[in-house]
Amino acid sequence: MRKRVFIIHGWEGNPSLHWIPWLKSELEKKGFQVVVPQMPNTMNPDFHSWVGYLHQVVKNPSENVFLVGHSLGCITILRFIESLKGSSKIGRAVLVAGFGHDLDYEDYKGELSSFFAIPIKWENIRKHCNKFIAIHSKDDPYVNFDNSKLFKEKLNAQTLVHGKRGHYNAKDGVTEFPELLKLIIDL
Repeated sequence: MRKRVFIIHGWEGNPSLHWIPWLKSELEKKGFQVVVPQMPNTMNPDFHSWVGYLHQVVKNPSENVFLVGHSLGCITILRFIESLKGSSKIGRAVLVAGFGHDLDYEDYKGELSSFFAIPIKWENIRKHCNKFIAIHSKDDPYVNFDNSKLFKEKLNAQTLVHGKRGHYNAKDGVTEFPELLKLIIDL
């Protein structure tokens, strides 16, 4: 069965930003079915609307489903996996600049707190996904790279930490992401 990859953008994002269009194109060349949904209300995202929308988009989770998230897309993916029922399982989750707790950088006013109003059930997440990969940069101004340790501890995630990639966005010069492409293909 053909692998389906869903790439979930972050806060204030859209499918045409950063490395997302490049990754979509490269994966399609390799025969993957790739979906990059425009998440709802990106300026004021809400936990229920984002996770609910991801359920509508994925429809049938299976081990042939790979989820790739950037920033807020990562906690959306984790909350989606957490909400799966019974024996439903996805194949892989790749978390780029992801976080597992509310953010705490200067000027942040808790706009994403709805994603953390309910404690995360890490054991449910582990039960519904075969493999996790967490990618962080030491100089990310928004997401502390210590989140890679959290994902390693809570999800047994394979972790990759880079030196100078910032938040893995176009502003930081990340419009292509060959390492991420290789990780997905090798999975």
